[in-house]
Amino acid sequence: MAIAAALVIVPLGVLFFLSGLVVNLFQAICFVLVRPLSKNKYRRINRVVAELLWLELVWLIDWWAGVQIKLFTDSETFRLMGTEHALVIANHRSDIDWLVGWVLAQRSGCLGSTLAVMKKSSKFLPVIGWSMWFSEYLFLERSWAKDESTLKSGLQRLRDFPQAFWLALFVEGTRFTQAKLLAAQEYAASTGLPVPRNVLIPRTKGFVSAVSHMRSFVPAIYDVTVAIPKSSLPPTMLRLFKGQPSVVHVHLKRHLMKELPETDDAVAQWCKDVFVAKDKLLDKHIAENTFGVQEQNTGRPLKSLVVVMSWVCLLIFGALKFFQWTSLLSSWKGIAFSAIGLAIVTVLMQILIQFSQSERSTPAKVAPARPKNGGDQ
Repeated sequence: MAIAAALVIVPLGVLFFLSGLVVNLFQAICFVLVRPLSKNKYRRINRVVAELLWLELVWLIDWWAGVQIKLFTDSETFRLMGTEHALVIANHRSDIDWLVGWVLAQRSGCLGSTLAVMKKSSKFLPVIGWSMWFSEYLFLERSWAKDESTLKSGLQRLRDFPQAFWLALFVEGTRFTQAKLLAAQEYAASTGLPVPRNVLIPRTKGFVSAVSHMRSFVPAIYDVTVAIPKSSLPPTMLRLFKGQPSVVHVHLKRHLMKELPETDDAVAQWCKDVFVAKDKLLDKHIAENTFGVQEQNTGRPLKSLVVVMSWVCLLIFGALKFFQWTSLLSSWKGIAFSAIGLAIVTVLMQILIQFSQSERSTPAKVAPARPKNGGDQ
């Protein structure tokens, strides 16, 4: 991490990790004391508490880096966003797709009840991974033999979720890179599938399971397509922390769950067809630099700014009182202790940034080639 970048990132890291530990503590207390008595009351409380942390990352996009997220969808879908349960499937284009989803969820009023299916290692990330675990995110090992029962039980727990939630599922199984695209193209050519140009081939087992278990209580699937305009650099966590702006285009199409086919094979094929259409839509975006449908005004709410300013004031006041009470900075030992604390924050921020990078993401295992019209990959 360059020194100039560290001078910006470390103070933000101190803010994020200190406030995050406070949030995690409240989540843990509620998990132990409230959840055994009322799961739904715990969920309602956790929604508010988790937002106090997650809004800091929304602030990072909205007010620090000034990233513009432009939403393209019809007015009826825009009206329904945040008022209903939804299964969200999206291409995994950038390092911060999950954060783009958080921004749209915050605009729709359901940030605290936003969920995702993520790799198991994510829950061990300090602060943010812990907050996701308390918020009932689903963590998988990318081994269907182990993940099938985990996914099934996690989805069944959502049946009585008290607020409208979004469950994000990245069916490509990994983030998009050119190397992974080449592997997907080789696989498609060898099996007679449509050869993708802008997406990876969806791995449909998890999607089929999700539809099977959620069909009765989730009314809609949100088909999300993320694209970066030619004139904009792709956003990354490092660029966000540096305050570098970017533009992200998001196309959202709503499908009624009841209109999906009944059989597992047909549902799997539906998912594949959606990604073929998504690939063509991205071709159109590359050619025209827009999705060509109505852009909705999502605004830039003040809520995240208010939350961050409140955390700053609270933590500065707490730090001053702490240093005054302990006289920590009046001795070499105290100064050394403080320096070690800053070094730990620096390392944790580096881990968070590297963890988000698509080049470092682990690709899902590629199934062996099968004859054309064979079973699911």
